[in-house]
Amino acid sequence: MRLLLGIILGGVLTVGAAYLYDSNHAFSAENTPASAEQRPMVNWDVVGIKWQHLTERARAEWARHAG
Repeated sequence: MRLLLGIILGGVLTVGAAYLYDSNHAFSAENTPASAEQRPMVNWDVVGIKWQHLTERARAEWARHAG
């Protein structure tokens, strides 16, 4: 049980840290020319769309298997 909790907590901390980094550095990246140090690590719009597709497919598969 501790292992599962640790895996989930590690994933949440990783995603949270990336989100905070991108949130804090997004304003400086808009005002200066693109450089490797200032570009966001993650395109959150793309992540949101892919997450939505994943959840829709999981629901469809669950509905297909459940009845």
